[in-house]
Amino acid sequence: MFGFEKRELRLNRLLLLLLAVCVARLWLMTLSSSFWVDEIVTAFLVREGPSHPSLAVAPQVAASIYYFLPRGTDALFGFSEVAYRLPSLLVMGIALFLIARLAARLIHPQTGWFAVFACFALSGINYQAADARPYPLGTCVAAASLLFLVRWLDSASWGDVLLFLLFAGLLWRVHLMFWPFYIVFVLYAFVRLARGETSVGWLRIGAVFALLSLTLLPVLRDALALLREASAHVIVPVPSSLGLVNSLKLGLVAACGFGAWLFSAETAARSPIPGNAGGAASVAPMRGSRCWQRPPDAIIPSWTSFTLILGWWLCHPLFLFAFSLLSGNSVFLPRYLSVALPGGALAATFMAGLYMPSARWKPMALLLGAGVLLNMGQWHDAWPRHDVSDWRAAVQEINKLALGPETPVICPSPFIEARPPAWRPDYQLPGFLYAHLLIYPIQGRPYLFPFENSPEAARFAITLSKETLSASGRFVIYGGDRSVRYWRAWFAGRPELAGWHQTRLGPFGNVDVVVFQNGAAAVDRGQQKEGASGTGG
Repeated sequence: MFGFEKRELRLNRLLLLLLAVCVARLWLMTLSSSFWVDEIVTAFLVREGPSHPSLAVAPQVAASIYYFLPRGTDALFGFSEVAYRLPSLLVMGIALFLIARLAARLIHPQTGWFAVFACFALSGINYQAADARPYPLGTCVAAASLLFLVRWLDSASWGDVLLFLLFAGLLWRVHLMFWPFYIVFVLYAFVRLARGETSVGWLRIGAVFALLSLTLLPVLRDALALLREASAHVIVPVPSSLGLVNSLKLGLVAACGFGAWLFSAETAARSPIPGNAGGAASVAPMRGSRCWQRPPDAIIPSWTSFTLILGWWLCHPLFLFAFSLLSGNSVFLPRYLSVALPGGALAATFMAGLYMPSARWKPMALLLGAGVLLNMGQWHDAWPRHDVSDWRAAVQEINKLALGPETPVICPSPFIEARPPAWRPDYQLPGFLYAHLLIYPIQGRPYLFPFENSPEAARFAITLSKETLSASGRFVIYGGDRSVRYWRAWFAGRPELAGWHQTRLGPFGNVDVVVFQNGAAAVDRGQQKEGASGTGG
């Protein structure tokens, strides 16, 4: 007994150490990197407020209770990428704890650690932990809702049902794309009622869900109002079947199930042969069906647990996929699907449990965590970045050019809403469509371009090229890589800019900077520098 307790203590310490290293490498070390474009919107909302007039073009952006979190850290610590991401880090830590509790209740008491490291195996969960956006809060609230729903149906406690109502009522208020998750609540409660696995009756469950529906009516009203203009905010094409399959993270589920199966077979192959007195032959590799039998203490699948896990894993992708196909307005974005990722981690844990001996959960969790750390650690970078968009580094390189206050900087908007009539050349700054110019200020004079070309943009560009750029001697194009590539080619083809040199700065991920410079002006400036140097000598 003492040896067993000592082994358990050593395992727990190793698991805690591995958890700390995973959090440090996969979460903490990305906190200080540049905001990506949607995080810039978070900072804009905190600085300018949700009622800023420029947000009228995208009212769904401010429709979240999440923003009180970065607003609080900004008040406490001031503006920084770390301060704005700190709430996401904290709520994802809470989410991992809740997911571990759910795994222990739904699958096996020893599965908590395995489920936690299965979460770390999903890059989307690690991304949420350092993302100053509503999605990590949604993951945490969803996990809390399910945990208190399970506890209420287990115990019929009024405290648990009130907490379920609280968190379930908040979930849709975190993000409007979380509506399919409510199907999981109803599905799980119905299965438990149908199978007689709860003392809570139909009448009480019906009353609780009716009350929850009443609290969500204001959110439904807002969502339906926004639905009428949904097509104006679509940024991805309608998903394919392959896109749906890829969103389900089947690789992790299959790897965990197959790995546990192989481990079980190896354990059985090396176990003593019944009826053999011992010796080398008693542990020789075995052939036949005994190698593939489930361990006697492996989990016995529960239909109710399977329903909740399957619903958490599949409902969100399936319903957003169907909505995108039927409406033609695609909302099938990885960030909108992020609330379903813990369901995939629990599905992987469930599959592993079919062949996992109860005594092996912690050693296998240790093995899984070590593999995740090696595979997901981005070890080629000393300090891994949160996102491929490096707006901060791009601005730093622009400002190193020491542009004069009148040097033109052409800035295509990174937001699809930047199109006529919302976009115009004299768009008032600061504004949502060019939020990055407020959060990461640039030197020079910005000239504002839309998200994509249009007749109005082309007319503006022709006038600008003839009247301003040709006389400037130097100008910069700065924005998303696709927009910069388009306008770089467009201006390179203008006759008044013939012979101008182009220099691309970077790389900055999917942010691009191109400097146009008049060759004659560059020679003149070089001669002036040489003359100044000679005079000084």
